[in-house]
Amino acid sequence: MFQISNRRYTGSKLKLADWILELINEHCVGNSFFEIFAGTSVISSKIIPKMESIILNDTLEANNIIYKAFYGSGEYNLNKLLDIKNKFENLELQDKREWFSQNYKNTYFSETDCRKIENIRNFIENKKKLLTLKEYAVLLASLIYSMDRCANTVGHFDAYRQTDYVADKFEFDLIQPFEFTEKNIFIYSEDANIIAEKVSADIIYVDPPYNSRQYCQFYHIYETIIRWDKPELFGTALKPQGRHLSDYCRTKAPVVFSDLISKLQCKYIVVSYNNTYESKSNSSRNKITLEEIENILKTRGEIISFSKSHQFFNSGKTDFSNHKEYLFIVKVG
Repeated sequence: MFQISNRRYTGSKLKLADWILELINEHCVGNSFFEIFAGTSVISSKIIPKMESIILNDTLEANNIIYKAFYGSGEYNLNKLLDIKNKFENLELQDKREWFSQNYKNTYFSETDCRKIENIRNFIENKKKLLTLKEYAVLLASLIYSMDRCANTVGHFDAYRQTDYVADKFEFDLIQPFEFTEKNIFIYSEDANIIAEKVSADIIYVDPPYNSRQYCQFYHIYETIIRWDKPELFGTALKPQGRHLSDYCRTKAPVVFSDLISKLQCKYIVVSYNNTYESKSNSSRNKITLEEIENILKTRGEIISFSKSHQFFNSGKTDFSNHKEYLFIVKVG
């Protein structure tokens, strides 16, 4: 079964999580934690034993369904899900090629794997009325994690590996939902700058995108899998029109970041930042400088900062040496 961390994701803090958690535990006090750009939610997944309440927010619909599957309340029957998994393993493929295999065959997945994926997605949708909301979320999240394991990519869908042959690799497996007792879990899918005015917590963790790479485009296939809307596709990367485009990936990033920080309702603001501002790659170069981050955070209180050398996620041929991750903690005045 897949765990929450068994996923390739640009900017994931999995390898930095223990360091981040150690600093939060040392310098912050509180019972509620809000990951406002939750992404993989790996920080929340590790801090939850110490918290009474966890709040997760992300605009990507695929991430939201993953949170509901792993963290969400609701009943689910594991034996029922295992029976469905067994059906998927013995699924007889129809001769008809549908939208997914027609568009994506031998690009991000082999033709056979595309047909398996679309057959499974159709099965989940057709059986939706026979599933609880939790079971529906678990099956969709499981499909995403299974696709991630075999995708012909470097970890995102901005491009696929150019090769003469794409092997059949897809195997469906289930995720392992968390079993929490006496925990309050709240899941949102809103613009961070809007939800900041509505939701408060003792500790708010902020890890926005900093460069021009739009996450809705990096993970467009998963967004399509959740919506199952079969959109018009464009370009060699076979992307739909951008949905949930973020201003944090544009030149106005310092303005929207400042607006967000001014709105946060909390005792502590914790911000992750990486120093790719001088990157040679335009797409990797940060839209907010280190100095801008510090000056904005100072408006809310005294900052303590930490840094750590870290091998950054290389999505292509970007060469960037001496990479560091920063963590800022602000005790709100």
